[in-house]
Amino acid sequence: MKTIRRLVYGEVFAAVAFVLLAFLSLFFFFDFVDELPSLGRASALDPSLVYGLPHALLYVGLLVPGRIYELMPIAVLIGSVFVLARMAQHSEYTILRTSGLGPWKALRTLLGLGVIFVLITFAFGDYLAPLADKSAQLLKARYRGNISVGQTGAWLKERQDYANFSVNVGAMTPQGELSNVRLFEFNNQGFLVSTLHARSGQIEADDSWTLRDVQRREFDTAGQASARIARSELETFRWPTSLNAEMVSVALLKPESMRTTDLFAYIRHLEANNQTAQRYQIEFWRKVFYPLSCLVMVVLALPFAYLHFRSGSITGYVFGGVMIGISFFLLNNVFGYIGNLNQWQPWLAAASPALIYSLVSLGAFGWLVLKR
Repeated sequence: MKTIRRLVYGEVFAAVAFVLLAFLSLFFFFDFVDELPSLGRASALDPSLVYGLPHALLYVGLLVPGRIYELMPIAVLIGSVFVLARMAQHSEYTILRTSGLGPWKALRTLLGLGVIFVLITFAFGDYLAPLADKSAQLLKARYRGNISVGQTGAWLKERQDYANFSVNVGAMTPQGELSNVRLFEFNNQGFLVSTLHARSGQIEADDSWTLRDVQRREFDTAGQASARIARSELETFRWPTSLNAEMVSVALLKPESMRTTDLFAYIRHLEANNQTAQRYQIEFWRKVFYPLSCLVMVVLALPFAYLHFRSGSITGYVFGGVMIGISFFLLNNVFGYIGNLNQWQPWLAAASPALIYSLVSLGAFGWLVLKR
């Protein structure tokens, strides 16, 4: 079995690496083309900094770990289908079967291979990709503007003993400087107590915020006859809070580029402040289940070893494997959006594509391999 595993593992690893390299080259080209209109532009923060060709290449290169994480299950499926179909076409797999490689031994062999790909995918998705993507966003922010999530900015919520706060951060610089900060303070009865707008701010080491160029309005509603609005302008204003720089950056970055532990901590923060966390919960469970899809892909590829091929027919089966992999990628994204819109259970929305393809792969294995 060691010789068989060495043969199969070596062939599949080489094929998966080749497929992954082909996909990465294609996506690298597309990402680089997207960056071409920005070449030669001066930074909005520092006109002396110009976004040049080396910066564009570095930015696109930092996106590669995330691409590997996204494409790994598809590459595993296509590479495994190609190897097993080629072995069947050349009668190599028939020889392995006569040497004692039964269906269940073949399944266990491929599952062992799938576990290796699961670990590789998890390492890229939870360690390399988040770090590289954050570095890419900071690089782009340095040369092309602040980190932001659109015109509305990022919304956060803070519950304290004496009041509740809703915070809006327009953007954040790579150095951690905040801009266009709006702060809404509510008392424990839900009435608006004060509003604050600051042009800029800084998160200090003790997690308090120092806001600058502040316009503040306080609402005194003790009685209708004496109700009034007090307006004030301050050079600086210190706001004690538990919202640290990591939480703000998490709110400004895409949830799919976050680590699993960061997602879990941010979900706990949202739930503690009675904020909806559906989107982040779905993404958390997707990051849990997505590496496991490599196991589904190797099982889905196993029936191709038991097909009878004519000369040249292997191309059609490999193309079928490509289409299956693309359909899984699309279905994985579609279920995330549908689950978020329809308020499905987050784990169900994230696990549904893998469960569907697991049933298909096990059904194909049982019908084609065990029955026939």
